[in-house]
Amino acid sequence: MSKIFLHLQKVHDLVHDLEHYSPINQSKNLLKQKDFTAPKIFTGGVNILLWNQLSESEKAKALSKSWYIYYSFRDAETGKLKRMPNIKGNVNKLKTKKERVEYLNAMSVALEFLLEKGFNPNTNNNIEELLNKKQSEASKGNNTSIAIPKENIAIPSKTIAIPAENIAITNKTIAIPQENIAIPETLTIKEAFEFALNLKKNTIRDTSYKNFELRVRKFRKSLDENKPITFITKKVINDYLNDVLVNSSARNRNNTRADLSSLFQVLEDNEIIADNVVKKINVLKSNPERNKTYTSEMQKDIYSFLEENDKLLLLFIKFVSYNFLRPIEVCELKIKDIDLIGKRLYLRTKNKAVKIKIIPEILLNDLPDLSNFVPESFLFTPTGFGQDWVTEPNNKRDYFSKRFKEVVKTHFNLNKDYGMYSFRHTFITKLYREMRKTSSQFETKSKLMLVTGHSTMTALEKYLRDIDAELPEDYSNLLR
Repeated sequence: MSKIFLHLQKVHDLVHDLEHYSPINQSKNLLKQKDFTAPKIFTGGVNILLWNQLSESEKAKALSKSWYIYYSFRDAETGKLKRMPNIKGNVNKLKTKKERVEYLNAMSVALEFLLEKGFNPNTNNNIEELLNKKQSEASKGNNTSIAIPKENIAIPSKTIAIPAENIAITNKTIAIPQENIAIPETLTIKEAFEFALNLKKNTIRDTSYKNFELRVRKFRKSLDENKPITFITKKVINDYLNDVLVNSSARNRNNTRADLSSLFQVLEDNEIIADNVVKKINVLKSNPERNKTYTSEMQKDIYSFLEENDKLLLLFIKFVSYNFLRPIEVCELKIKDIDLIGKRLYLRTKNKAVKIKIIPEILLNDLPDLSNFVPESFLFTPTGFGQDWVTEPNNKRDYFSKRFKEVVKTHFNLNKDYGMYSFRHTFITKLYREMRKTSSQFETKSKLMLVTGHSTMTALEKYLRDIDAELPEDYSNLLR
């Protein structure tokens, strides 16, 4: 154990000797508003309680980061709690988790003791007066004599200078080494955002990350990235979300809010900020746009037209229609994902790594021979089956959406309510109504869940309501 920690442990003991310091004994102070938050410890971005479950590389990565104490103090001008500069001391010179935790725990207790006694990190403090005040209180209880040197310890805003004098207490001598504890500035917006983005990149799919990173980047452009992360308040975020709402829609504003909340939650979880203020911003009511269902005649006419003019696009649509895939999921299908012998399709969904679906006979008969194609090539590309197509999944989806618009929507004069996604609604509705002819609602929905891929009955029921799959029987006789 380091000598530095031994000194701090003595300071920790001193705190308890002076006041039997404990959160329980401080309950009398809870009746008034505190000017500070209890000091907390940042431990390299990991949960220290799960340390033994981490791999050696994860432990090494955590120890390679800066560990420190952080807290907030009430600003005299605004009256609000403001994040103070982090306190590191020499903790990051220690090599083990145990030493660092013990070191920071001792410093944290000592810091909270000083804060309870009236220490203000924004001004110079007379430590002698603070301790003498405690001496007077302690002497009333147990007549303990405390010898304290008459020098003052000046604490500027960024450096705590501790002189090397000894403090004698009840025949104990506590030697505090002459060291400066450097307190660095809070992370800048740029540093904090890059830290959070790196973590998010490893926890969500590439497609989701692209949309997430795009919204965060737009928000960053509205800020001065060299300012501390604490500059971003609820009002700053709310003002930005209002601009998004005015220039786009409530849905886009809510999606932006959700992504920013996810980002700030990473910062809170890693103790870079004290609180995720985005969670306190309300979600606005929005009316989601859903593609309309095609009539039976419209669907047949489109199929006949594509059979003559664009067979590749027709097969793409049949994957949406018969396998109930989303267009972006069809774009990500590779040759190796299609098992013609086992009649299986291996799908990379947005919710699961890989999901297995059957290939219905009605679709299987339309598939070409795929045995001569490279397994890693994509099934659908602009130039045909099994070609190289290096671009983002969103770009692929946009390509086929534009192709559908140019080939189909223009020819049939379809408005914005109709798209490729409409085929999914059309055939789920058709399948549901056919199954309902011989089964109850519950039986039909239970079977349909296996086909559509909805994870819960509630989700399926909401979807069926949205597309009006279930319609009542003619009730004319009740109105006569």
